[in-house]
Amino acid sequence: MHFSDLSCIGQCGNQIGAAFWENIIQEHGISADGEFVGSKPQQIERANVYFNEAQNKRYVPRVVAVDLEPGVLEGIKQSKYGRLFRPESMIHAESGAGNNWAKGFYTEGAELLDEVLDTIRQDVERCDLLSGFQLCHSIGGGTGSGMGSLMLQKIREEYPDRMVSTFTVMPSPESSDTVVEPYNSVLSIHHLIENSDMTFCLDNQALTKICLNSMKIKSPVHSDLNSLVAKVMSGVTTSLRFPGQLNADLRKLAVNMVPFPRLHFLLSGIAPLTAVQARSYRHVTVPDLCQQMYDSQNMLVDIDPRHGRYLTCATMFRGKVSVKECEDTIWNYTEKHSSSFVEWIPNSTQIAVCDIPPVDMDMSATFLGNNTAIQEAFHRIGEQFSKLFKRKAFTHWFTDEGMDEMEFTEAEGNLNDLIAEYQQYQEAGVEEEEYGVYEEDGVYEDEIPADEHLEEGAPADGEY
Repeated sequence: MHFSDLSCIGQCGNQIGAAFWENIIQEHGISADGEFVGSKPQQIERANVYFNEAQNKRYVPRVVAVDLEPGVLEGIKQSKYGRLFRPESMIHAESGAGNNWAKGFYTEGAELLDEVLDTIRQDVERCDLLSGFQLCHSIGGGTGSGMGSLMLQKIREEYPDRMVSTFTVMPSPESSDTVVEPYNSVLSIHHLIENSDMTFCLDNQALTKICLNSMKIKSPVHSDLNSLVAKVMSGVTTSLRFPGQLNADLRKLAVNMVPFPRLHFLLSGIAPLTAVQARSYRHVTVPDLCQQMYDSQNMLVDIDPRHGRYLTCATMFRGKVSVKECEDTIWNYTEKHSSSFVEWIPNSTQIAVCDIPPVDMDMSATFLGNNTAIQEAFHRIGEQFSKLFKRKAFTHWFTDEGMDEMEFTEAEGNLNDLIAEYQQYQEAGVEEEEYGVYEEDGVYEDEIPADEHLEEGAPADGEY
């Protein structure tokens, strides 16, 4: 049995985390008091992937929620499922990070770090086999970006052989909460490149568009956006939590999704996306799910996948679906749109099928894609960063917390390298002649004297 540990950092991370717990508590048939009230044994069979079993068969979520101010965590404690969470797993300071990455990484966050790592260590010791860690955070503010980067670094140091995946809310292209958002984001991406195994990218603008256009919600609020993210998170972790015909745990997923270690930033999508009032008029089929999953309007990050190419994809179907139908549908789609996929990774789509559908649905699907167009999001953030950094605007807020100005330059360089790598693999074709190796002696073609290339009896230059 694989176990996962979920860490939520900062206001945004904790709100997403709360929506995720609400979602999987319902899926596993657990009441607000932590007791199993479901009707099917499969619901609780693997619940200990995310829950510890306390006395009297009470299920307690395995989570560490961290914030540098108390407001959001107090709100979660007062919510419907607030009594489920262990009080010592909710750790907060009083002062806040003031939208400053350096406060989260060097000062305020560092003071809280030992307590957080101790709590994580206790959770890990209760597991028989730890599959990995999942972090929820945003990278525009101070706590999610700064303290998120610090926790990522420390978890990677202490548990180097465990999977670390993050659900990362990127800055929106048109709406920004803070002026120093580009600084916070670039510094965080620098750490995500080095320390994360898989990063599921999200942004509020894309989520808002989906709520308006697909879900037909006239004025979406944060709880609507968070419930979309929670659906993706529960879709990605379905194979860990329920028995299925084709399974995919976090490590299997990463092996299939990440062709090069730095290129681990993934798009995500879910289907079906239908207005609540229209559900009773629709019959959802596997081809419908497939068409909606790949639709550029339904990606949870605001980029257009048609501007890039898919290196790899993963699709996770839930409900009473035929594996053969899923495989045939995906195969037909990839054949029909072959120009959208790089030709040098054959069979690049992984399929998983789980028998248990989400609450109130017959079937659903979750999509993950490693698409080179993700560089658009990084390019956008990088441009805003260089405009600010050219004038050294606002940098004193960061250096006053003990940060070196060189870190800005390093982080910007790492981001630009990442963009260049995505571009390079987008344009790469199957060019085998570049890699011609003579197997007998391991000499490369360009090291072999010109006349040795000639076949026996072939004329040399100038001979006929």
